Amino acid sequence: MQASAEWRTIDFISDLHLAEGTPRTFDAFARYLKNTRADAVFILGDLFEVWVGDDARHEGFEAQCTEVLCEASTRCALGFMVGNRDFLVGADMLKACGVLALADPTVMHAFGERIMLTHGDALCVADVAYQRFRAVVRNPAWRRDFLARPLAERHRLAREVRDESERRKLEQMAGRDADIDFATAVRWMHEAGTTVLIHGHTHRPGTDGLAPGFLRHVLSDWDIDQTSGPPRAEVLRWTAGGLKRLPLAQVAER
Repeated sequence: MQASAEWRTIDFISDLHLAEGTPRTFDAFARYLKNTRADAVFILGDLFEVWVGDDARHEGFEAQCTEVLCEASTRCALGFMVGNRDFLVGADMLKACGVLALADPTVMHAFGERIMLTHGDALCVADVAYQRFRAVVRNPAWRRDFLARPLAERHRLAREVRDESERRKLEQMAGRDADIDFATAVRWMHEAGTTVLIHGHTHRPGTDGLAPGFLRHVLSDWDIDQTSGPPRAEVLRWTAGGLKRLPLAQVAER
């Protein structure tokens, strides 16, 4: 993907897990999109805690999220990559909101650099149970069958899957998702001709090396409602000067 030559600032965020039960995080997201000076904002998955189909966007909390995205897309470019919680966000939703769909992975060209973008869940190859589940729910036949069910039933099934996912996370590493497989990530990067990776999913924000000459930046999850520890939210900003992490409170100031 070639960034527009007019873009001077690109923001990356992920793992906001927006839900009706996290109103402060939702409000922070809405304020961020309204105030950011970025020319483009790329959301690398799990914007929503759950998404049961694009027809859900017409009412309730989903309608509020849709309104925020629609308004923001009139002021800056928006890109969206599905995550493990909102993989059912589809073309209808994105088109209605004026948001660009991003493949996973995507290689972005900007400021004379090439950076690979991914949500990150596909790289967590050691989590065999999740990878099996992922293969099932990403199957087009499963998707068609699920989306054909009544909306209320889809919400119920999604709650059951989410509850099971939370139970499994509590059994793993004090509730934190497994890390990506470094060797697999480096292979992806080598094949794409890039040495820098940006991903989310693991809720372990930071920057470190995957191998000599290969670097990754892990995006922060957002939790202003303090559902699992101190409030946190960061934006990873890309300019001609490089990549820089910004606490959410500083984003509108720069």
